[in-house]
Amino acid sequence: MAAAQGSGVPAALALSSGHTMPSVGLGVWRMDSPAIRDLIHSALRIGYRHFDCAADYQNEAEVGDALAEAFQTGLVKREDLFITTKLWNSDHGHVVEACKDSLKKLRLDYLDLYLIHFPVATRHTGVGTTASALGDDGVLDIDTTISLETTWHAMEDLVSMGLVRSIGISNYDIFLTRDCLAYAKIKPAVNQIETHPYFQRDCLVKFCQKHGILVTAHTPLGGSTANTEWFGSVSCLDDPVIKVSLAEKYGKTPAQLVLRWGLQRNTVVIPKTSKEERLQENFAVFDFAISDEDMEKMRSIDRKYRTNQPAKFWGIDLFA
Repeated sequence: MAAAQGSGVPAALALSSGHTMPSVGLGVWRMDSPAIRDLIHSALRIGYRHFDCAADYQNEAEVGDALAEAFQTGLVKREDLFITTKLWNSDHGHVVEACKDSLKKLRLDYLDLYLIHFPVATRHTGVGTTASALGDDGVLDIDTTISLETTWHAMEDLVSMGLVRSIGISNYDIFLTRDCLAYAKIKPAVNQIETHPYFQRDCLVKFCQKHGILVTAHTPLGGSTANTEWFGSVSCLDDPVIKVSLAEKYGKTPAQLVLRWGLQRNTVVIPKTSKEERLQENFAVFDFAISDEDMEKMRSIDRKYRTNQPAKFWGIDLFA
């Protein structure tokens, strides 16, 4: 787990499962299907070896086709990649079937990491179908018969079956994470959460790290354009401390500075982009270090501001 030259930040982080996870990955949420092949192949040529997928993103098959071509042409070997995907809410009672469905679409024999996407089970609508089931009242149809403990033990079975190397959780708070640690036979290797300079969540990050759970930062750039379009949120990339004061000081873009901040917190970052020029920019974060003083400046801009708001689609705020 060698550190990137001149950075002091490791290019991969150890998981409690005994495996390692590249510290920068590419998220494929809202990545248009026709563009996926070229974007993934470009990312591989740049040096990306970690790809973050989900059944809910509805593009696993396109990702799988792109990876299969990369393997066939010798662009990369399967064993050199770290592939994550996620169990959708409606499949909590069908964990094995859902995992196998994702594997089939991704054209893989195993997953490096499988996550529970959200800590809520909803009405089953068929394996691999991820439209959020709403009741007649327009509110998410939550299934109260399936506990998160039951779901987790089914996730553990995937490891013993050889389908998955590491398992984890996503969007879990301290209470739910603590409970998972209490009932888990296999400890969650990862908790993937929204965290960025406007939503730092230091207590949750430190709790996870204290208990051997690696934190992956989804939405590590504060959502930027994508979340502004969907949720009307404000991006930390436009904050004067980041955009003017520090980015100019380090000769880096605001995005590079924010990703570097995430790495120096010992979190994994998985920025999403649909632009090839951004792929290179988001990966070029290992050749500088933010000083302790400037890390404190960035800490001071926390707004406790969540940008990813699924309540828009679910009719209920599960984070309330």
